[in-house]
Amino acid sequence: MRKINLLLFVFLSISFTAFTKNKPLPKNKWVKLFNGKNMDGWKPKIVGFPIGENTYNTFRVENGILSTRYDQYKSFDNQFGALYFKKKYANFRIKVTYRFVGETAPGAPSWGFRDGGVQFYCQDPNTVEKMQSFPVCLEYNLHGGNGKDENPLGEICANGMYVIVNGDKNKSYCTPATIKRTFHGDQWVTLEIDVKDGKMAHFINGEKILEYENPRFDATHAIGKTFIVNGNDAVTNGYISLQSNSHPMDFKSIEIMEY
Repeated sequence: MRKINLLLFVFLSISFTAFTKNKPLPKNKWVKLFNGKNMDGWKPKIVGFPIGENTYNTFRVENGILSTRYDQYKSFDNQFGALYFKKKYANFRIKVTYRFVGETAPGAPSWGFRDGGVQFYCQDPNTVEKMQSFPVCLEYNLHGGNGKDENPLGEICANGMYVIVNGDKNKSYCTPATIKRTFHGDQWVTLEIDVKDGKMAHFINGEKILEYENPRFDATHAIGKTFIVNGNDAVTNGYISLQSNSHPMDFKSIEIMEY
């Protein structure tokens, strides 16, 4: 009897080990998109240049920080860009710790002071045209204060898409957050974007500041309309990217959890 029980125990142990070894990892785990060492898994696209070319060393990693810098630009001259992660996501929560630093690049747009963004549901970066300023995407818009004036962050900007905010289609390119928050100086701030089954929410330092839903490709947008297939305009997934909008930024943590 003991021998039978021992054999049964061994069999069950082996079976359990094989099962757990081959079982997929649960999705609801935080995964680092930035490894703190280099830009593995990320690819830049800057206006006027081919994808994969890190023009003027715009994106760089130093001392465990992923940065956007413009010290090698003679003039910014509307050379907007973005750094895209290699994977497409549908339902997820992304968490990014960032800060604004330094001075706006020479030749930046008037609104470029402490302006940046985390873009999601982006079109495939390989389809972004050479002179296309921004991808078709949704964007959590980032702003920083000048030390005295309010400059709230957290807008939802929809490029080539539209969303439903408080039951209505967004009426402008960017829709302000419901709760206004401004962060001055070079302090680290943590944003989160929650995306699940067509419902989206923006958070800052753990506080929910905006909700919206039901993203759709815009049939009136020259590029956005090209992604409507057989009348289906629903947006259900896409790529994630970090903007280079003319003001230096640092990112020390980028993590994602899939649902």
